[in-house]
Amino acid sequence: MEKETCIKIEEAAKAWTAEAAEMLQKSFEDTLTITYKSHIADLVTNMDKNIEKFFIEKIQKVFPDHKVLGEEGYGDEIQDTSGIIWIIDPIDGTTNFIHQQSNFAISIGIYEDGKGIMGLIYDVGNQNLYFAKDGKGAFLNDYKLPKLDKTTLSEAVIGVNATWVGPNKRINHENVQEIVRKSRGTRSYGSAAIELAYVASGKLDAYMTMRLSPWDFAAGLILLNEVGGIATNTDGKPIQLLKQNSILAARPGLHEEILNVLVR
Repeated sequence: MEKETCIKIEEAAKAWTAEAAEMLQKSFEDTLTITYKSHIADLVTNMDKNIEKFFIEKIQKVFPDHKVLGEEGYGDEIQDTSGIIWIIDPIDGTTNFIHQQSNFAISIGIYEDGKGIMGLIYDVGNQNLYFAKDGKGAFLNDYKLPKLDKTTLSEAVIGVNATWVGPNKRINHENVQEIVRKSRGTRSYGSAAIELAYVASGKLDAYMTMRLSPWDFAAGLILLNEVGGIATNTDGKPIQLLKQNSILAARPGLHEEILNVLVR
């Protein structure tokens, strides 16, 4: 990608994210229209839809040759990773947005021919922008995030949802219980984007989940790559960008230690 194009994309993405965040903050004063998708806990609001439409309209106007993959389905039908694709979650953590007005984020991963070139995760409640650009590092607002050091499970705080600690259809829960027991502690924030940003910034040492869609992890993978974090499926296989995946994201060393427990 040409330098001028990259600068134009960065400036636009940051400006539009700030504008969308202001729209979300103002929406707290209004009554939300809340529905659900696949089940009663899979919530969507009018703001999820409005924010996605906002980004798509901006992108189509300024970058008409770019494609958009969005959670709410207003983007393009994407069959492969060719070209420039914006992968957008307008509100990652919708349940938190509704119930808490915190712990939710705008998440944007921008890819060119399958390679992550730019990632933005905006923690709206705390007004924190996590930003990464391929080969240029990752940042929390104006602070450049350091490379992640190695750590061990006994010293680690792990992001994991309680769903996976009990019996479930996707993973041996006894292995997950062992990881929980051996760790220093666990946390669950209800937003994959925020939890991936927390791993990249050292606030969590690892994050694991059995089911994420591209818009949940696209931006976070770019952040992690810039600080030396490791992300794979929970069986150690590479993540497929356009499909639903399990995710294990962690510091170096810790990723291998957790993986060795999960794949027994």
